[in-house]
Amino acid sequence: MSCSISTSRSSARAALALAASLLAAGCGAVAGDAAEAGRANRGAPDFALRDLTGKTVRLSDHRGEVVLVNFWATWCVPCAAELPHLERLYRKYRDQGFVVLAISMDGPESSAEVDPRARRYGLTFPVLLDEETRVVGTYNPKRTAPFTLLIDRDGAVARTREGYHAGDEVAVEADIAALLANKPR
Repeated sequence: MSCSISTSRSSARAALALAASLLAAGCGAVAGDAAEAGRANRGAPDFALRDLTGKTVRLSDHRGEVVLVNFWATWCVPCAAELPHLERLYRKYRDQGFVVLAISMDGPESSAEVDPRARRYGLTFPVLLDEETRVVGTYNPKRTAPFTLLIDRDGAVARTREGYHAGDEVAVEADIAALLANKPR
């Protein structure tokens, strides 16, 4: 199950331009195994967003770690079900070089709910705000929630996943464990 939000015409044009650019670069499908989609060994575009305390967090700060980037929103029911599982995985694997970056897709009308929601879920990993939807537009142009990317230690997108269904965390954990077993090149 996933949630999505509508996009404006300019956002739709930007998403189409991004998709065309990715296709021209040989970057195939949006979901599934990135190696099969032709994205293996391509670096994930860097980004910088502020966390709930105002600190700037960059994807590149986590080079050499396995990074799970999760796009979520306070209004998304499947996100509410998934986030506690991501917290469990973060606590289990963080000492092995694993980090979760949870990017809120909440706009100005609901961004005030992000911090209370993160506290309610007991999230200890960085929760980032993307109110201008720049990072969402790059990685998740369909605005699906939840939407998850796994980035390997070399900074390449290894896996993407749209939505959340009970039990998905088992496959996500297997993917994390496999990526952690691979040492950076």
